[in-house]
Amino acid sequence: MLTTQFIITLAAGAAITAATTPLVKKLAFRIGAVDIPKDNRRMHSKPIARIGGLAIIAGFILSIFISCIVTGKSPIACGIFDSYTQMFGYLAGIIIIISVGIADDISPIRSKVKLGFQLAAAIVLVVTGTHIEILTNPFSASGVITLSPFISYPISILWIMAVTNAMNFIDGLDGLAAGVSFISSVSLMIISILLGRWEAAIMTAAIAGSTIGFLPFNFNPARIFMGDTGATFLGFTLAAVSIQGTLKSYAAIAIAVPILVLAFPLFDTLFAVLRRLFTGKPLMQADRGHLHHRLIDMGISHRKSVLILYLLSALLAIAAVVLADKSVFTTAVLVIVLLIVIIWSARFIMVMRRRRHFVNTGADTDKKNQ
Repeated sequence: MLTTQFIITLAAGAAITAATTPLVKKLAFRIGAVDIPKDNRRMHSKPIARIGGLAIIAGFILSIFISCIVTGKSPIACGIFDSYTQMFGYLAGIIIIISVGIADDISPIRSKVKLGFQLAAAIVLVVTGTHIEILTNPFSASGVITLSPFISYPISILWIMAVTNAMNFIDGLDGLAAGVSFISSVSLMIISILLGRWEAAIMTAAIAGSTIGFLPFNFNPARIFMGDTGATFLGFTLAAVSIQGTLKSYAAIAIAVPILVLAFPLFDTLFAVLRRLFTGKPLMQADRGHLHHRLIDMGISHRKSVLILYLLSALLAIAAVVLADKSVFTTAVLVIVLLIVIIWSARFIMVMRRRRHFVNTGADTDKKNQ
């Protein structure tokens, strides 16, 4: 029965998102939610609709309702929440996130204002019960330590805001944020199943379905962008799912799993913050220092850059699944092997690009001499 529910949720999310995306595209041009290329960070050359995230949100929410109706379960049994208070807290949070996202997609909002609203949404989610309650403690008789609200709440709020902005930061290439969200949600779904968190698994199935339904419209060359509306919604929801699905588990791997699953966007965001701190730039000021921009600047094509980052996310997600199902030692070995493969691959790409550059430069010189 659960397998059927996963399939229904994922398929419904994909179908609804795919059906509503063209409608959202028309709406975007009517209300002025359009991305017009005006600096060197843009990877496109013509105006493109921005609020594609509305289609993802529609697919996500409606697929869960359909899943509830088909299986005859209550909204609580279909979501990732233990109570109606938690559910309403999440709904209030995403209403804030979506509202700010739409407003920003129509007319850019100051970064501090956006962060303020994101903080408000995170606080609402946390105080209504979605927060990290325990941490692994091998020196304790129980193996865990229960956090007081004074520690639990700030950590949870920081995690939610970090993941929310991480997804927004990587939304710089066609299909990147949608694809990474799909990979992350599928891995979190598998891990939630392994940990017996069935409700969280249904929620991640809805994310996977809605993002894969949006990807054909968003992959290079994109016909529509998810915008802040979609990127921040996905980040906020993945943060909530990771708390309810893994960070509330008493397993020793509770903390490491979501960090591995979301390692690429989180570390890209961390390096962006550090880079801007060291250069004296505002933390929320956009630049071309992200990993996806660096790949493009190396001469790698748009599509190949996205596929490379998909592979990176998938490898890290596999490591997280292995960690949830196997021993820490097995996962450590796997992570080390993956890092070696990634580093070697990056080095190989750089060497090949340099050789091609030298060959092209030499050919141009020969033509000029002729």
